[in-house]
Amino acid sequence: MYCTMSWVLSVSQPRAPTASYEPVRSSLFSILNALGIIAFAFRGHNLALEIQATMPSTFKHPAHVPMWRGAKAAYLLIAMCLFPVAVGGYWAYGNMMPPGGLLTALYAFHSHDIPRGLLATTFLLVVLNCLSSFQIYSMPVFDSFEAYYTGRTNRPCSPWVRSGFRVFCGFISLFISVALPFLSSLAGLLGGLTLPVTFAYPCFMWIRIKKPERFSFSWYLNCGLGVLGTAFSLAFSRSLGGVWSIV
Repeated sequence: MYCTMSWVLSVSQPRAPTASYEPVRSSLFSILNALGIIAFAFRGHNLALEIQATMPSTFKHPAHVPMWRGAKAAYLLIAMCLFPVAVGGYWAYGNMMPPGGLLTALYAFHSHDIPRGLLATTFLLVVLNCLSSFQIYSMPVFDSFEAYYTGRTNRPCSPWVRSGFRVFCGFISLFISVALPFLSSLAGLLGGLTLPVTFAYPCFMWIRIKKPERFSFSWYLNCGLGVLGTAFSLAFSRSLGGVWSIV
């Protein structure tokens, strides 16, 4: 909802007079860091197996079938929301887009032209989206806290203890986001570090589970893709750009 509101409000206003569409000179490391941020934005697929593990699955009705349908529908919806943001934001602001993104540009260029109620609603929807997505992306961390507590005390977590773990994790996340001035570069670094979960680990897991004949075509293909994904993610692209931007 807030994606649609942000680009519609930007396109509906007069274009900034200083907006230009000339290419902007950027270093290679800045480009690589930007690719890392894009990879970090699609980090949700790393939780696909966590979600699938909670679904009932049998040989007749395996869980991966509805999971795959849901993943395709989810990414189609994501594309329908984000591609207009990219196109509309570039049309409205060009290379005048500030580092904070479309919402920052919307407030900087049109805060006096757009009713404050619409701006407040847009930013409020962003806050609600962050709060809800935080609960999803942090589920493995919450599970780790609860498993450690249960193992040490030999009793289940009460609602108060579970709530305390979530509040503590939220406080730590808020402190890191406020205390680190290079958080955008850190997002690119984390995107590079987590990208092998998509490109490399599935290939090695397939070899481990299926056990194809050694030095066969399938063995070479999956090993090559896994090594290539790891090397491209960690050495040549996202992580390198993220480290350079932080330094």
